[in-house]
Amino acid sequence: MTWKIKQFSNPKLKDPILIEGLPGIGNVGKIAVDFIIDNLKAKKLLQIYSKTLPHSVFVNEENLIELPLIEIYYKRLKDKDLLLLSGDVQPLEETSCYEFCDTILDISEKYHSNEIITLGGIGLSNIPKDPRVFCTANNKDIMQKYRKKYKQMQNDAYAIIGPIVGVSGLLVGLAKERNIPAISLLTETYAHPAYIGIKSAKETLNVLNKTLNLNLNLENLDNEIEEIEQEFRKSEYLQKIQKIKRFKKSRRDISYIG
Repeated sequence: MTWKIKQFSNPKLKDPILIEGLPGIGNVGKIAVDFIIDNLKAKKLLQIYSKTLPHSVFVNEENLIELPLIEIYYKRLKDKDLLLLSGDVQPLEETSCYEFCDTILDISEKYHSNEIITLGGIGLSNIPKDPRVFCTANNKDIMQKYRKKYKQMQNDAYAIIGPIVGVSGLLVGLAKERNIPAISLLTETYAHPAYIGIKSAKETLNVLNKTLNLNLNLENLDNEIEEIEQEFRKSEYLQKIQKIKRFKKSRRDISYIG
């Protein structure tokens, strides 16, 4: 299977940290990485496309069709460089997911990345008031490094998290075969397909802010969190009302013989 890669620039980076955030539960990882890209004004490095991606297209603001894309951005900081992996979709089939992760690891090695962070969500049955961040990794040293920097990090992932499906998990696993330290930060969110996990993404960003000294300004997220959660609760309430109405109507339509 072919992954088409379009190069936009070829900067010299010093041992960059790769941070992955693709769509998933609550879109926690994608929201977090997209925020970093915008906030730090990162520049586009690569664009990745394949016919193994989901067979769908998107309608943009100009009402024109766009194919789904995955992109890597870069940012040079004072004490570190970043590679930021984001996109519209992620591979859904097992084989294409493995091939995609191998492609990303090839790119990581090309730029001498010495660390990988993947981001994702843990689906809960209710909206978490204070989302917790759990971590798991491909070696103990990187896990202890991040837990030391962020004391609130939950260390009982084994008891909470089942299989990590998709790029967020597989990238960490395959990185071990190439001796690249990798960690996955997984934040609690609401497991509803229409829910946008901005609150959970903010908690993820808090971790990255503190552990990587990114100096992100997260204040603007608070208003968005409140607005989105109010709208979501309103839509859930209306859906419940409609269900009750349909149930009552169905009860009236029932006739008994006997």
